[in-house]
Amino acid sequence: MLVLVPMNSDEVQEAEITKVFEVKIWAQLRIEEGELVEVLHNEKFDGFNNWSEAVVVQNDAEPVMDFMNMSMIVLVAHTQKTIDEIVEAYLFRELHDLAY
Repeated sequence: MLVLVPMNSDEVQEAEITKVFEVKIWAQLRIEEGELVEVLHNEKFDGFNNWSEAVVVQNDAEPVMDFMNMSMIVLVAHTQKTIDEIVEAYLFRELHDLAY
């Protein structure tokens, strides 16, 4: 599964999720068989070689229509901030569906 996350830095261990309009870099997380396999970075959310299947945003008020139009699953990380926390929450299905 390829998961897209708006981040405030490309430093994997220090970066935190940020709002879509405040994104500094997009992280694409490759999660396979219950573990994080790879983290790629790009300045554009659609600049990766492979299409992301899901996007994780910081809150329910984020502008997500572009992602939905690309058939991405939109998940919300209300309390998770770091890549490790987001991956763990994804694996344990603790990320929330978008509330309209």
